[in-house]
Amino acid sequence: MQKIKSLMARQGLKSPQESMADLSPVENLRIPSKEELRELREQPIDPQAEQEIIDSIEEVYYSSDSYDMVQHELQKLPPELNLQDLEEHRDKLKRQQSAVSKRVADLILEKQPAYVKELERVTSLQTNLQLAAVICTNARRQLSVSKEGFTEASLGLLANQRRRQLLTGLLKSLRTIKTLQRTDVRLSEMLEEEDYPGAIQLCLECQKAASTFKHYSCISELNSKLQDTLEQIEEQLDVALSKTCKHFDMAHYTKVQMAYSLLGKTQTAMDQLHMHFTQAIHNTVFQVVLGYVELCAGNADTKFQKMQYKDLCTHITPDSYIPCLTDLCKALWEVMLSYHRTMQWHDEHDREETTPAPDGGGASEADDSAVDRTYVKKKLEHGLSRIWQDVQLKVKVYILGTDMSTFKYDDFIVVLDVISRLMQVGEEFCGSRSEVLQESIKRQSVNYFKNYHRARLEELRMFLENETWELCPVKSNFSIAQLHEFKFMGHGRSPSVSPSRQAAAAAASRPAQEELSLFMQFTQEGNPFERPIENREEDMDDVLASNGYESEELEKSAYQDYDSDSDVADELKQDYVDEQTGDAPLKSVPRETMRGRKKSDYSLSKSSNAPILTNTTLNVIRLVGKYMQMMNILKPIAFDVIHCVSQLFDYYLYAVYTFFGRNDMYESSGLGLISSRLRTTLNRIQENLIDVESLGETSGVHGPVEDRKEKVPSPHLSQMVVLTNGSTLYGLAQRVVATESLVFLAEQFDSLQSHLDTMMPAAKKPFLQQFYSQTVSTASELRKPIYWIVAAKAIDYEQMLLLMAGVKWDIREIMSQHNVYVDVLLKEFEQFNKRLGDVSRHVRIPLAVSNVLWEHCIRLANRTLVEGYANVKKCSNEGRALMQLDFQQFLMKLEKMTDLRPIPDKEFVETYIKAYYLTENDMEQFIKNHREYSMKQLANLVNVCLGSHINKKARQKLLSAIDDIDRPKR
Repeated sequence: MQKIKSLMARQGLKSPQESMADLSPVENLRIPSKEELRELREQPIDPQAEQEIIDSIEEVYYSSDSYDMVQHELQKLPPELNLQDLEEHRDKLKRQQSAVSKRVADLILEKQPAYVKELERVTSLQTNLQLAAVICTNARRQLSVSKEGFTEASLGLLANQRRRQLLTGLLKSLRTIKTLQRTDVRLSEMLEEEDYPGAIQLCLECQKAASTFKHYSCISELNSKLQDTLEQIEEQLDVALSKTCKHFDMAHYTKVQMAYSLLGKTQTAMDQLHMHFTQAIHNTVFQVVLGYVELCAGNADTKFQKMQYKDLCTHITPDSYIPCLTDLCKALWEVMLSYHRTMQWHDEHDREETTPAPDGGGASEADDSAVDRTYVKKKLEHGLSRIWQDVQLKVKVYILGTDMSTFKYDDFIVVLDVISRLMQVGEEFCGSRSEVLQESIKRQSVNYFKNYHRARLEELRMFLENETWELCPVKSNFSIAQLHEFKFMGHGRSPSVSPSRQAAAAAASRPAQEELSLFMQFTQEGNPFERPIENREEDMDDVLASNGYESEELEKSAYQDYDSDSDVADELKQDYVDEQTGDAPLKSVPRETMRGRKKSDYSLSKSSNAPILTNTTLNVIRLVGKYMQMMNILKPIAFDVIHCVSQLFDYYLYAVYTFFGRNDMYESSGLGLISSRLRTTLNRIQENLIDVESLGETSGVHGPVEDRKEKVPSPHLSQMVVLTNGSTLYGLAQRVVATESLVFLAEQFDSLQSHLDTMMPAAKKPFLQQFYSQTVSTASELRKPIYWIVAAKAIDYEQMLLLMAGVKWDIREIMSQHNVYVDVLLKEFEQFNKRLGDVSRHVRIPLAVSNVLWEHCIRLANRTLVEGYANVKKCSNEGRALMQLDFQQFLMKLEKMTDLRPIPDKEFVETYIKAYYLTENDMEQFIKNHREYSMKQLANLVNVCLGSHINKKARQKLLSAIDDIDRPKR
């Protein structure tokens, strides 16, 4: 390899790369000469052989021009050189070069015209480039001259103008920044003017402007200041929102809502509003109660301010209870009214905003607004029950914080009326039935009513024990509807509506107001809780009905007093006023005139229909009216009240029976004077209502203390009532007044049954039905035992038995003249009739009472006759005929004295007399069928018949039959 290189150096040969580098660009493109081309063409041409030679060229020769071909060939030489091989390889390379050159020559010849043409273009381009170089040189020289003479001055002016424009913009920006920094003053003014929407709009615009100049370093501090200002605005806006909870102002609330809408916090505002309402309720009730507590305490002690609301309520005094409750309800009404008006504002606002937009540009905003409206609507609807629940709980705590058991009746009715109206507000507010309020007022009412009822029962016992059972005259058209306590029934009131509102609704001058709700009536001004305090005197007849024992309202009571001054309260000594006709009371009529008028009135007693009642009866009726008022206002305690009403009647009935009807001798007569139903009623009353231990009766078992608290001692008849004087028919006048007043009371209870039934809970209605069927309906049955005692004492039945014992009955001839005992008995009846007439001049004796008295007297007389006939030892058929004659004479005279038909127990006497004629078999059947006769009477009947038509054997048989009948009784 070194030899070849040295050889090439000596010959001055270069490598192909070096040779190409020495050539100029034009020389590199040297074209073979014509002789070379001709030489190449003259060489023999074998295309196939030529192609094979070209194909035999190595690929490396087709690579880039920078490849060193010589180096490549030298590297291919073997380590040991062989000249022959080298020459062969050289010849091969030459052949390849010749083939390539020939191929190149062919291609050059083929492209020569295009080559020549292109070469001309290159030459032309070279000329043009030279010309352009000259032009550029000249232009540069001219530009240099222009720069020096014109461009530098003109561009300086332009630069200064541009700088001026930039400075002008900067000045404007600085002025804007200065204005932004001074907006806090304007914002404060707008907040003082309560222009919250304008303040927020200004603040948002400032923030937007500040974001435009955020590239200034001073703007970052301004942004922070604006954010603080916006937060301050939101705080003041929250305070402004809280003010609407107590006093709703439409313009003020509109500003607040617009402000929250600008902030995009409509839903947040609604959440905050409900929190403020809850807080307003708490703060309002606390401040109202605190004010009254501090006022009553009379000192400046601040310990009350630290108390919980529940503890604070326990410090309310009874005197301030009702004013505080009224103010409490007034304040809560303002809160609920504000909430109601808030809902109205949103309803009207929603209707205005539901109109569709003219274009679809604000579709997304409209959707967001619809979402907000839906949220607000649902939130407000849900908030109704929540607000009302908070109100109920606060009022409940206040109600239960004081023991109202010692309140006066009038005051307690006011409390019930206020709470009833509050429940009506709740019903109109959210449709609630106010279970919390009902339960709390029910607890207080039951507690109060038990104490009140206990006091009234004791008061009733005192009245009964001091009652002289004199007639309390009233006009013939007297009705309980004329009493103040029953005025509420005339208004057609509903038990669920407060009395004052019903009174207002009943006013003919305001018929349209009946259809208006409280929120519509008092939207702008007024308060539904103002009337009980302001119009208390006017509403007295309806709501604050008087206490029948203490109040001055009894000046218009429906009776006239002619009784002993020591037995009747002064309030009860007033004349009856017909409240329907407005007749004036006769206050100056002297007592003698009254007595004379009374006698003349009752001389026509058979046609007079004036009710028979006493002062105590009227008091019981008034109490029933008051109880019904309470029940009407507060329906949840209806059952407790009706139960107490039934106790009033029970006690009155038991007292009348105890005073005038209890007599063991006559009760055991076996004549069925007291029915089993009446006996059961009396036993029930004695067991459930009468405190037996207070009577001094010793019994082995005593009831629990709690049960005894519910009971009342049995009343005692006044010592001024004399029931042993025969000239007054043993207190018949007092007995009539007592018994018929009870019957009248029962009639009034019957008239009230439908009203009581509507108030009674469905589950408790059986109690009311049982009370009427087993107690009220038995009032008239007391006539029998009470008037029986009079009938038993009014006629001397023992004298008649003695006279009958002196009559000889075993006569042998028929007599045409009746016995003397018949005349004596009839004389007794005439005397009884006369005394009855004397009594009727003082007290009207109703026909039913007269019939009962005559029935008892006649029945006792007839049974005395049978008893007298049963005492006969011997009797003939003529004697039996005389008995019939005597009885017929008695009946004939008796029928002229009384209109009672048929004569009681007429068959009882006639059947006994006729039984004397019966045969043995008929007599035995008679004994079995007629259990109404005593064993003595039946035995005497058998003994008297012995010897006439009954032998000893038959007699023994009949006596055995009588003994068999009597044995089960023993």
